[in-house]
Amino acid sequence: MAGSGQEHDSRDPVPDRLANRLGIAGPPGYRDPQGVELVVEFSFFSNSSGLSVAEIAALTGANPCAGADLSRIITGIAPIDRAGADDLTFVKDAQYAEALATSRAGAVLTTERFAHQAPAGVVTLNVRKPYEAFVTVARQMYGSALRPVSAFGTQGIAPSAVVHPTAQIGSDVTIDPFAVIGPSVTIGAGSLIAAHAMIGERVQIGTDCAIGAGSTITHAEVGDRVVIHPGCHIGQDGFGYVSDGKGHIKIPQIGRVVIHNDVEVGSGTKIDRGGLRDTIIGEGTKIDNLCQIGHNCMIGRHCIIVAQSGLSGSVTIEDFVILGPRTGIIPHITVGKGAMLLSRSTVYDNVPAGAVWGGFPAQPRRQWLREILALRNLTARGRRTKT
Repeated sequence: MAGSGQEHDSRDPVPDRLANRLGIAGPPGYRDPQGVELVVEFSFFSNSSGLSVAEIAALTGANPCAGADLSRIITGIAPIDRAGADDLTFVKDAQYAEALATSRAGAVLTTERFAHQAPAGVVTLNVRKPYEAFVTVARQMYGSALRPVSAFGTQGIAPSAVVHPTAQIGSDVTIDPFAVIGPSVTIGAGSLIAAHAMIGERVQIGTDCAIGAGSTITHAEVGDRVVIHPGCHIGQDGFGYVSDGKGHIKIPQIGRVVIHNDVEVGSGTKIDRGGLRDTIIGEGTKIDNLCQIGHNCMIGRHCIIVAQSGLSGSVTIEDFVILGPRTGIIPHITVGKGAMLLSRSTVYDNVPAGAVWGGFPAQPRRQWLREILALRNLTARGRRTKT
């Protein structure tokens, strides 16, 4: 640094005062091939005091390898190539089996097929579904990462929050700075309303919910343990007009949005309220970022709707349906129970229960793939003819 009388070496360790500010813990950060540290590693999430190998085995039903130190404490989780001596990792298929041979992890969840490839210092825990077992442990160790918390460290209601005197606020509710709670709102115990969120008149929010920063909720009833991530807008007008030669006449949208228990809605998603019926999101459904749910849609239980998907008005999605990213569905379509729509599907017809469809327009997967193959063969034949 100029004027300091001492040049800074980028290979020097991070000063203690900076390390303290960043909360650095664990192994050193990423380094380039010359060993220069590029990124200081630290975590925004604190874990528990750790779990012993015996506790992990009991939690997951895994079988420890012969001679395993069951009292060994594991305090973190990491991918196979980043795991250190105190970390748990997993290997579920051959893609990462080679990396297991050089892993420095403290313990690994894997199958009997790959367990023999672990170095001598790594405790192997054999289990039929390694990744699912790994998730079980991760949830135990990092429970605080499962649900948003106050970004401001608020306890109770922040002084700058605006809460209407007729609102009913349950016990242990957190309301962050500049949130707005409207007249006759009900918020259940243990819920979080993040900064700049707006909860409109008479909205009902259940217990242990989290409403993300900058979200708006109007004309809605929200169940328990619902997570709405930042920037969502729920309960606004549906897109309904009657058109004639003079223009477009707006149709009153007098329904609600009803979100059942254990739903999660990703950042930037919009859910319109119903026109005459309610828009309904069923129990346990998970909606990714940047999705659009039109008015009068009825989404069943435990569905998965992946990013940038759009449902036009009055679409019915039955239970356990999966919509791949960028799926589009025209109005008044029904997607049957357990069906799957592949990425970028555009749906113009009802989809039978349990079917797998894809393409534009969407159709049964095998038919879609046959048409793609036929088109490739046709274009290849054309290129050969020209040459």
